[in-house]
Amino acid sequence: MAEQTTLDSLLEMGFDRNRAEKAVAHTGNQGIERAMDWLMEHEGDPDIDEPYVPPVGNVLGRTGGSDPQQPSPAAQTAAEGTDPATDGSDQMIHDGDTKRPMTEEEKREQIKRLEELMRVKQEERRERERAEEVDREKQRRRQGQELLQVKQKLQEDEMKKMVDLRQREKNDDKMAKQRVRDKIARDREERALKFGGGSSSTALTSPSAEGPPSSPPSQGPPPAKKDYNECRIQVRMLDGSALTSVFKAQEPLAAVRVYVQMNGNAPEGQDFTLLSPYPRRVYTELDMEKPLQELGLVPSAVLVVAKK
Repeated sequence: MAEQTTLDSLLEMGFDRNRAEKAVAHTGNQGIERAMDWLMEHEGDPDIDEPYVPPVGNVLGRTGGSDPQQPSPAAQTAAEGTDPATDGSDQMIHDGDTKRPMTEEEKREQIKRLEELMRVKQEERRERERAEEVDREKQRRRQGQELLQVKQKLQEDEMKKMVDLRQREKNDDKMAKQRVRDKIARDREERALKFGGGSSSTALTSPSAEGPPSSPPSQGPPPAKKDYNECRIQVRMLDGSALTSVFKAQEPLAAVRVYVQMNGNAPEGQDFTLLSPYPRRVYTELDMEKPLQELGLVPSAVLVVAKK
């Protein structure tokens, strides 16, 4: 029968019996090429090497699902007087109007042709798998590039936010310093308008022009404590030079620091602090917001610039 001859051909080509029987059964005995195609497609199945168990009521050589009491097509052919080996057999050839069994040489030629066909199909399958692998690799690289671009964009956005934040902080600090400078300038203008330079001329008057010293006052009650509205601050710089200016008693100590930054010879951007030499006291950032009068620097004081 054709089924048996297909199975034999597969066995002669070196296929395992379990695989050959499964290929013949699953292809419905439609020829050796269909069986070879099924074997190549299911080569990687995990159960490919498990023993083949035909369905109940069916044996190799009988059409699946037929009645066991019904004679097989081979039996019907034999009953009609026809040789079953000549009906659709893979190992039969036409010789004129009759069929005859294939010789050994013809069997070898057929096996060789089928092996060549199988080799071609395997090569086609390998080419197809290689193409699919190339497509998967391209897809993986494309996804990797897209992920990298997303990460780069997130990093750029984060960096931009940090730059904007630093720029805003710089602008706020610059505006705060400018407000202090403006306040100092207004205070100077107010003092100039108020005193009109008279205090300077009075201070420069020679002692000889003054009258004779008066006699010491008689003993009496102590004078009332004077309420000073201004204070004279002398600041000693790091290089030994000194700056002197008059400030309002209610101005914060930060005004003195800004004055030193604007008029001193300290390097640009150098951070420093102020301290009193005696009694020694280092002023903190909280002290910078306190008035000069509250810090005990009225009516006059000497401060020293020190590096942080």
